[in-house]
Amino acid sequence: MRKRKNVISENYLERVPVRLESIGWSKNEEGIVTLEIENTGWANRIAQKLFKRPKISYVHLDKHGSFVWPLIDGKSNIIELGKLVDEQFGEEAKPLYERLATFFKILDSYHFIKWADKK
Repeated sequence: MRKRKNVISENYLERVPVRLESIGWSKNEEGIVTLEIENTGWANRIAQKLFKRPKISYVHLDKHGSFVWPLIDGKSNIIELGKLVDEQFGEEAKPLYERLATFFKILDSYHFIKWADKK
């Protein structure tokens, strides 16, 4: 097995998430965040016309995600956000960093966030 050269090891928790400006969002009276995703592109237009798919999809976050989403400012890394989650939820948020890492991987996979450039 060959070793890869120039592999940069990065601690995922040190990454800084940035909300995409194209993702609208709102918060209801209970504090639950709803993301508003516009379905664009030719495939979505066809699905909207043929299969009556909505032009905007709504994604409702749970209470932990609803707490974290407004905190994503493009400056705080996942570790710093985790400290705030721990202060707010304590034991209820455990295992804290595993849950946060999974949350951000999901947000990234759906292109709801991007990652800040390293300095």
